[in-house]
Amino acid sequence: MSQLIDNWVKRALREGRRTSGAWIQLCSAISAEIMGAAGFDWLLVDMEHGHGDYQTLLSQLQALQGTRTVPLVRVQWNDPAIIKRVLDLGAFGVVIPLVGNRRDCEAAVRACKFPPEGTRGVAGSHRAGGYGRFSADYWKRANAEILVVIQIETREAVAEIDGMLAVPGVDVAFIGPADLSAAFGHLGDLKHPEVSDAITRVEAAARRAGVALGTISRTWEEARALYERGYQMVTLCSDGSLVAQGAAALLQRFQAEVPG
Repeated sequence: MSQLIDNWVKRALREGRRTSGAWIQLCSAISAEIMGAAGFDWLLVDMEHGHGDYQTLLSQLQALQGTRTVPLVRVQWNDPAIIKRVLDLGAFGVVIPLVGNRRDCEAAVRACKFPPEGTRGVAGSHRAGGYGRFSADYWKRANAEILVVIQIETREAVAEIDGMLAVPGVDVAFIGPADLSAAFGHLGDLKHPEVSDAITRVEAAARRAGVALGTISRTWEEARALYERGYQMVTLCSDGSLVAQGAAALLQRFQAEVPG
């Protein structure tokens, strides 16, 4: 990296502003560069369900460096070793899946923070610290700049949501609707009353705690409704979905309008 971490999206969320974002799932530095150049506020590289590894992540983060877009990563698990590796590579924040209770939440925050606020291992040679060129300054800034996003996806998390969002250092409660619907026994039925009620409970808790809300959208109409309900961090699309849906839509027009 050629400059110090400066997470303007974290400040925007604290100010109550709504932000635009998208998933990066194609394991491609080129698609990451294209999405960054489009002007999204943040992009979220998916290492939980995406197919990339640390080397593809590195190339994607390098591709985003030349844009104003804040690079975030969804890690595979609430594991301090994974979180440390991703932050050392230069992510400005992490989305941590399946955080189920206050204890898990505290562990997630600790993994993102250098001592004394946390337990993140300290090194001066990694990319986030400019390969040693400004590591001391990075150590001073990182705890305040790293965005900590916890995913709410289980029955337990919904039941314990107030305690979880009271943990200092949690910046965003990100609702994972698919996993949440599965946890309540209604896989894929996001409008089932039990699922809707769970989501409403999390939304109310986030407002009480002053924690930003995030989630996934599948259409612009859905995203707009979410912003109107107070969400500040919504994934509008993914690089993969844009390719898959765009190609399918064009082919469908061809098949419908061009005689065989």
